[in-house]
Amino acid sequence: MEPDSLPTEIILTHPRQSLGSVKLDWTPQPGNYLDLEGKTYAVLERRHRYHLRSGRYRLHKVAIYVQSAPRPSEKSLVAGRWVIGDASCRYNAHSELIRCAVNPEGPCDRCRFYEPVEA
Repeated sequence: MEPDSLPTEIILTHPRQSLGSVKLDWTPQPGNYLDLEGKTYAVLERRHRYHLRSGRYRLHKVAIYVQSAPRPSEKSLVAGRWVIGDASCRYNAHSELIRCAVNPEGPCDRCRFYEPVEA
């Protein structure tokens, strides 16, 4: 195994099935997107799997739970992380997984509910 690669099992949440194992050179976080075999998936959850070796637990592999999702076209940088949609809107969820409560499918630029955040 290369020192920078992370053995990762990809698990589809619905219907629950394994999509296989890959070695990633980055750490998948919930809210990230992953392209696998021509399809795009949103990472929902990450779990670490450890083995006990020589009296110590060592990271063996990571399992990520994903769902099929289109890559969002609108993103905003908030406090050092990317969120979906226009973060200057009062209704934006400031989340990597959901845009907002009133218009979760978007787009933000034509939303009739847009209200700027008051300072």
